[in-house]
Amino acid sequence: MTKRGNGLGGTPKEIPRKGRPNTWGVRTPLHFDKAQGKKDRYWIGREYPTKTAAERALREWLSNYEAGKITARSDMKLGDWLDKWHANLRKEGTTVAGYETKIRLHIKPHIGDVKLSEVTDDTLNDLYRLLETAPCLTNKGKPLGAKSVRHVHNILSGALGAAVPKLIPSNPAAAANPPTGREIRAQERDFPTLDDGQTARFLGAVWEPCGNRACDGGLTHHCLRDAPLWTVYAATGLRRSEALGMKWSLIHWDEGFIELGWVVVEEGNGYRLRKLTKDGDANARIYVDQAVMTVLKRQRERQGAERERLGPAWADGDLVFARDGFKLYRGEAGGPQDPEKVSARWRTLRNRLHLPDNFRIHDWRHSKVTNDLEAGENPVEVSANVRHHSPGYTMARYGHSRKDGARRLAASGAGRLGLSSLV
Repeated sequence: MTKRGNGLGGTPKEIPRKGRPNTWGVRTPLHFDKAQGKKDRYWIGREYPTKTAAERALREWLSNYEAGKITARSDMKLGDWLDKWHANLRKEGTTVAGYETKIRLHIKPHIGDVKLSEVTDDTLNDLYRLLETAPCLTNKGKPLGAKSVRHVHNILSGALGAAVPKLIPSNPAAAANPPTGREIRAQERDFPTLDDGQTARFLGAVWEPCGNRACDGGLTHHCLRDAPLWTVYAATGLRRSEALGMKWSLIHWDEGFIELGWVVVEEGNGYRLRKLTKDGDANARIYVDQAVMTVLKRQRERQGAERERLGPAWADGDLVFARDGFKLYRGEAGGPQDPEKVSARWRTLRNRLHLPDNFRIHDWRHSKVTNDLEAGENPVEVSANVRHHSPGYTMARYGHSRKDGARRLAASGAGRLGLSSLV
C-alpha cells in the first residue's frame, strides 16, 4: 500500500458509552473502493473492549487489503435493503403488514437514505431517541411509545442481521440501546375491567328487545343481531379475531367445548379468514357452559332464518358469526365480517350503555380472567382456557385488583403471628 498522508491513517478512537464502559473503534485508512469507484473510509468496528484489540483489527484489515482479500462494499442504501428484506419475509400476513407500516412511517423517512454500510449503533440510537420525542402524525401528534420503538428496533435488528456478512461485517443493532423492558412496563396502561355484576347488567341490556312494531324478539330484527357475539366475548374471553373465525363444524355440543381453528384478521386495508397458527398445528380448545351453548343455538336459529331470507345471496362459510344481510350493499352474506366494522358497532353500543370510554372488545378478556382469578378459580385452568403459555404469565398480567384475597392473606398472616394480642 502507498504511503498515506497525514490524517488519513486508521487510528483507534475511544467511543463514549452511557451506562456501560467505553469501547474503542477504528476506521480503515482512505482507500479505493471498487464497488463505488472512488476512495472511501469506513468503520471496521466500534465495540472493541480495548485499544489493543482495535489496533489488532486494523492490522488484520491492512493485511487482508494488501492481499486483495477485502470484499468490495455495497453502495446499497438502508431503505433499499429493507424493501428487499421485507419482500422475502416468510411470516404471517398480519406480521408482514405490521412490519411494512413501521418501515414506511418510522424508519425510511429518517435513515432510509443512509448507506447500509454506514449504519452504526449511534445511527440507530439517534433514531430511537427521535421517535421517542418527536410528534408523530399517526399517533395523534404524540411521540411513539417505548413498546413501538422497541418494535422498530426488532425490525431493524432482523433486517441488518440478514445483511451479515455479505453486505456488512456485523449487526450494528446488537450494540444499540432501544427502550428497555422496564421502560416499556412503566408506560403500560391499566386497562379497565368490569366485575361480574357489571357484566351481568351489560348482558341483560344487550338482550333486551327494542320493542318496535317490527321487532320479533330478535329472530330476524336487527336489534339483537350482535347480542350472541357480545355474550361470547364476555363469557369466554375470546380475542376479537377468534370469535369472528369460529366455525359451526368445530363446536362440540355434547362435550361442551369449542375448537378454535380459524381467525379473521386485518391485513393492510382489508381482512381475511385464515388458519389459527398461534397455538401450533392442533386446534386450541376452550370449554364453555351449556348456557353459552344455548346462546350459540340461538345464533344458529337466527342465522338459519337469515339464510332462508337471502337465498342465493348467502354464500355459506360455516362461520358462527358470519356477515349477515343487514345493509348488504355489495358482496355476499355468509362470509367473514369486517373486524373494524365490528369494533365500530362495539363503540356505538359502549357509548349507548355508558361503559368506560376506553373499554375495548379485548377488555372483555381482561375482565373475564380478572374475575375468574378473584373468584378463586384454579389459575392453571384459567390460563389454559385463554391459551396463555403459563399460569405465571396469567397471574402477572391479570387480576391486579384482588383486594379481598389480599385482605384475607393479610388477616391470616397477622392471626398466625398473634399480632392482635400485642396491643
